[in-house]
Amino acid sequence: MDHSYLSKFYTKSRVERIDALEKAGILSANDKEMLITGLHLTDDMADNMIENQLSAYELPYGAALNFLIDGKDYAVPMAIEEPSVIAAASSAAKIVKQAGGFQTAVTDRVMIGQIAIKNPPNAASMMEKLHQYEHAILQKANEAHPSIVKRGGGAIRLDVRHIEADPVEKMPEFLILHVHVHTLEAMGANILNTMMEGILPYVEELIQAPALMGILSNYATECLATATCRIPAKLLRKGDFSGEEVRDRIIDAYQFAYVDPYRAVTHNKGIMNGIDSVVMASGNDWRAVSAGIHAYASKSGQYRSLSTWEKADNGDLLGSLTIPLPVGAVGGSISFHPAAKMTKTILHYENAAELESIIVSVGLAQNLAAIKALVTEGIQKGHMGLQSRSLAISAGAVGEEIDWLSDQLKQADNMNLATAEKLLEEYRQ
Repeated sequence: MDHSYLSKFYTKSRVERIDALEKAGILSANDKEMLITGLHLTDDMADNMIENQLSAYELPYGAALNFLIDGKDYAVPMAIEEPSVIAAASSAAKIVKQAGGFQTAVTDRVMIGQIAIKNPPNAASMMEKLHQYEHAILQKANEAHPSIVKRGGGAIRLDVRHIEADPVEKMPEFLILHVHVHTLEAMGANILNTMMEGILPYVEELIQAPALMGILSNYATECLATATCRIPAKLLRKGDFSGEEVRDRIIDAYQFAYVDPYRAVTHNKGIMNGIDSVVMASGNDWRAVSAGIHAYASKSGQYRSLSTWEKADNGDLLGSLTIPLPVGAVGGSISFHPAAKMTKTILHYENAAELESIIVSVGLAQNLAAIKALVTEGIQKGHMGLQSRSLAISAGAVGEEIDWLSDQLKQADNMNLATAEKLLEEYRQ
C-alpha cells in the first residue's frame, strides 16, 4: 500500500478517492470502475434475498484509513449513515499507528447450538444419559452436515445446563443441551440449525421426553476476538489538555462506563458504530453480532463497558477490547453482494479470523476517538460539523449549495432544519 496517494483523503472528491485507492495499490482498474459505477444490487439479487421485495435501501459506503493491525496496513470499508464515524475511526487509528498499531488475538472459531427441554421429568438422569451418549450425539450432528466435516470442522463436544424453575418469576425448569461446533470460515447459522434439527429426534428418543426446539445461539462465547493498543501519552495531547491529562480522563471515562449501565450503553453504542459498519460492509449479519456483543457486556451480571483503558507502569495508555465475533468469510450474501465482494477485495483478508481482527480493531479505535473527544473538546464539535452537511441535503441543497449551506450552518446560532431551509431560501433569492 502506497500511503502517499492517500494523503488528505477526506478533501478529495468521490472519484478522486477511488482513483487514489487504485494508485495506492488497493484496487484494480476493474474494481475502480465498479466503485465509480456503483455497487448496486440487481433486481434479481434483491428479489431473491427477501420476501415481498420492492426496492433496495442504500447506505453510504466509505473507507476508514490509517489502520495498522498486526503489522499489516488496511483501508477499512464501512457502511453507515451517521456522520463523523469514519472520520473518528481514521483519526484514532492514526494515533495508534504512530504508537505501533493494534495487536489482536482470536480464539478457535467455535459456535454453540442448543436443544431445550422444558420441565424435564428427571433432570439428573437425563443429564447423565446425554453425557453417556455424547459421542453418538456428536456423530449424528456431523452426519446432518457432512460437508463441514469434510473440510475439517464439525461438532466437537457437548455440555448440558440445568436451569431450575423460578416460582417468583413464574418461569419453568429447563434442561439445555449445548453442542459446540467448529464452523471454519462460515459464520455457521445454517450449519448449526441443520445439526440441531438433525439430532433433535435422537435426543428426544434418548431422554424419552419432547424437546421444545433446536437452534443456534448467537451468544458466541467461544468465538472471541481481542484488540489491544499501547499509546504514549504525548500522542494524546489535545488543545489545552496535556497528553497525561487526556490519558487520565480517558481512563476516568472508561471507569464511569464500567460502573454505570446508563453510561455503558452509550459508551458501547459508540464501539458498535465501528463494528456494525464493517460487519455490514462485509456482508455479515450485524444483528447477530450486535446481539451477542451486548449480551457479552452483561456477562458479570451488570451491563458494563466492553473496552478497558488503563495506565501502564511507564505512563502509556493501554486499551483493550474483547468481543464475541462470529463473522464469516464465506456463505450468505458474502459471495454475491457487490458491496460485500468489494469489501473483501479492499481488505484483502485471507480468512474469517483476519476479518475478526480487523473488526475488533475498528471497534477499539472508534471507542478511543469517542471518549477522547468527550473528555476534551466535547462530542458535538466534530459531529455537528459533519451533521451540517446532512442538514443541508435535508433542506434541499444540491451541488455547490451543500458546501455553502454547510458552512453557514456551522456559524448559525441554531443548527437545525428550519434554519437550513431559511438560509437556503435566502441564498436562492
